[in-house]
Amino acid sequence: MWMLHSATMLPAFLLLFLLGTSISLSEAMSRDEKNKLRNQVLEMFDHAYQNYMDHAYPADELMPLTCRGRVRGLEPSRGDIDDALGKFSLTLIDTLDTLALLNKTVEFEEAVRRVVADVRLDNDIVVSVFETNIRVLGGLLGGHSMAVMLKESGRMLWYQDELLHMAKDLGLRLLPAFNTSSGLPYPRVNLRYGVRGPETRTGTETDTCTACAGTIILEFAALSRFTGDPTFEAHARRALDFLWEKRQRNSNLVGTTINIHSGEWVRRDSGVGAGIDSYYEYLMKAYILLGDDRFLQRFNTHYASIMKYISQPPLLLDVHIHKPLLPARTWMDSLLAFFPGLQVLKGDIRPAIETHEMLYQVTKKHNFLPEAFTTDFRVHWAQHPLRPEFAESTYFLYKATRDPYYLEVGRTILENLNRFARVPCGFAAMKDVRTGSHEDRMDSFFLAEMFKYLFLLFAEEEDLPFNVEDYVFTTEAHLLPLSLSTASNSQAPPLVNNMAGEELDDSNFEWTCPNTRLLFPDPAFPRNLREPIRSAVDKSCPRPTTHRDPGMGRPPLRAQDFMANNPEHLELLRRMGVSLIHLKDGRVQLVQHATQAVSAVAAEDGMRFMQEMMELSSQQQKEQLPPRAVQIVSHPFFGRVVLTAGPAQFGMDLSKSSSGVRGFVTVAEPYNGCSELSNGEIVAGRIALLQRGQCMFAEKARHIQKAGAIGGIVIDDNEGSSSDTAPLFQMAGDGRNTDDVTLPLLFLFHKEGNILLEALKEYREVEVLLSDKARDRGTEGAEEEDCSTEEKDHTSPASSEPVDQSQVTTQEQTTGDSAVGQESVQPTEELNSYVSVDVGEEPAVDDDSSSQSVDSLMADWQEDLEAFKQMEKDEL
Repeated sequence: MWMLHSATMLPAFLLLFLLGTSISLSEAMSRDEKNKLRNQVLEMFDHAYQNYMDHAYPADELMPLTCRGRVRGLEPSRGDIDDALGKFSLTLIDTLDTLALLNKTVEFEEAVRRVVADVRLDNDIVVSVFETNIRVLGGLLGGHSMAVMLKESGRMLWYQDELLHMAKDLGLRLLPAFNTSSGLPYPRVNLRYGVRGPETRTGTETDTCTACAGTIILEFAALSRFTGDPTFEAHARRALDFLWEKRQRNSNLVGTTINIHSGEWVRRDSGVGAGIDSYYEYLMKAYILLGDDRFLQRFNTHYASIMKYISQPPLLLDVHIHKPLLPARTWMDSLLAFFPGLQVLKGDIRPAIETHEMLYQVTKKHNFLPEAFTTDFRVHWAQHPLRPEFAESTYFLYKATRDPYYLEVGRTILENLNRFARVPCGFAAMKDVRTGSHEDRMDSFFLAEMFKYLFLLFAEEEDLPFNVEDYVFTTEAHLLPLSLSTASNSQAPPLVNNMAGEELDDSNFEWTCPNTRLLFPDPAFPRNLREPIRSAVDKSCPRPTTHRDPGMGRPPLRAQDFMANNPEHLELLRRMGVSLIHLKDGRVQLVQHATQAVSAVAAEDGMRFMQEMMELSSQQQKEQLPPRAVQIVSHPFFGRVVLTAGPAQFGMDLSKSSSGVRGFVTVAEPYNGCSELSNGEIVAGRIALLQRGQCMFAEKARHIQKAGAIGGIVIDDNEGSSSDTAPLFQMAGDGRNTDDVTLPLLFLFHKEGNILLEALKEYREVEVLLSDKARDRGTEGAEEEDCSTEEKDHTSPASSEPVDQSQVTTQEQTTGDSAVGQESVQPTEELNSYVSVDVGEEPAVDDDSSSQSVDSLMADWQEDLEAFKQMEKDEL
């Protein structure tokens, strides 16, 4: 089975409102009930397929509201969506292996005969390389696989690989798109004329999406191995190699859109949804189908970064590849619904269950997944073109857990399709999930994917005409036999090895094999993971009688009074239906389940509390402060090491101090500073070092101030955090009057804090200057005289003049999450600025290395600046 992988996750800081009605835990579904639902799937498929054949064939798609076929050029253009249509009976080809899987052998054989006799592929029409590959080439190869399987069992003895010959013909028509210096394909190709010349009406594009270039390998490799022609697989591998080479090396993420000629990222936002989704899917499945270890290593490397930066359970939010701790948007698109299914293949079940449950709650709230929705599950884009990704993940989770809950999810999908999407001539896409209005559209993937996964969900083993474990599903759910892994692709040319000189990194590499058994025989496991995410409690939860307030006779808790480490406050939250989850980065996440409150009044108090918390956060974030500096001025640093520090919204304002605050540092005891200091006599007159967490920032400041400290530095306890990759962090107050705090308090991320702690460990007496910006080291005292002349000519940040405000890169942003932080609870609003300051290191050994360091630094700053300029242009 797939090995369970535990990956580090970096949660976002957000408020989630999960509201809904109560649902009961699923009982085991009877065999009769499953059979009934399976038969319902078959009836729904017949309704969709027969209406296509009666009213649309040989057109590419059915228009279910007007009961006619959609023929490109005869209907008003829908833009890029129409690039999937090539006058090649798209829906019929896309449906071939669905017919075989659903035991419709007679209909399958008739459909194959129609495709062979009627479909032409040499049309003078411009089509999407991506869509044509996954739908048409994949459909022909899946149909060929099914025809061969049936022929081996004594049926369709007339079949002589006609579909495979058509597939090779189509593959050759797609190949001109790969004639680029990078190997990445043009996004479009003319089926008759290729990409060059005025008659092609294409070939002028410069950009393509990552998924468009990275979702080729399964179909092209299968074509090579079926035919013995290595050309197709070689081109697909080259494209994948180039994308891997162009990944952002620090974050190991890829952008959404890339220039096919230069390899530059055009859109640098990264997620697992639209534009990237099936690139990750095909890395994993290419390993499964082809057995090439490099595909698995690449997938594991990307996956670790996805779980570190993008996965914010239960959400999956896009980030920027160069600054992966900066969110790129505050909404998600529905295509990411495939990802829990991919996580099942990976063997990482916990986050799969959590994200799927979140998607299910959105589905229950809107009947379908909107094309895009916000982090509080409101509609962002209201369309729903009957996408199958959620059904796909539901099937894989049921297969992995055998939890009957997922059968109930499948029942919900069926009911919603019949209630809201079914029309007399098929099933119509939803134009707006809020109003239930329809669009005259039934995409081919509805028949290719939706009914496959729903049938497999409810079918018993004996209902299937073959063992699906012998096949891998493409992104369009076409079936390719695993036996291709041992098939020869003839004399394949040597593969481009972009990992030359690199050994396989076993830390990111897991040897796995396909899962055919239960991963979690205990049904309580997935249920327990869902509980914190579900929008309602099940019926077995007790419902106490109504109280006037959640505080057992006391007034409701107000946001400005809340303390995250106060047990009484936590109990009040519980009674209001508000859960508090401690995140790894020291923040906490608030989740409200209105139905978990002890009474309706308590639920109202909880809603009021959440609203107050959002308003409090918004008020606090109106005051955005510039970064501060922690400058190490003692021997042997002499002011050359300057650490970027986040300010506090209380205490001394260092911008109004001409000299800042200078003193020796010492570690507070206790290190978290959440109680009276035991080493107060040592802290007195010094700058106290504190660890983030356990209590409010203002509380830490009061404790060290009481001990006589002249300043404080809070060091992040989130290992690996750095001002290089994280937005500016500002410490908020505790909602009370903080005028009593008069000393300065600054915040260092983990990397910068470690530099200070290591210096203290090695030199014991370390003096720092806390200021609004680094001071020129020539003014830092006579102790520098011995070294000033010797060091003056060095230019690296580690041995040069301290970084001043002219070396701070600041770019205003209009979207994203704020970096303002409060130690307990702080809702997220707008991102005002990102600030990056170099962190000084050891002095350079010679001028050459110093020069290289500066060049590298400036190049990095320039790259960051360009990335942020692009972020403003992107439609996030």
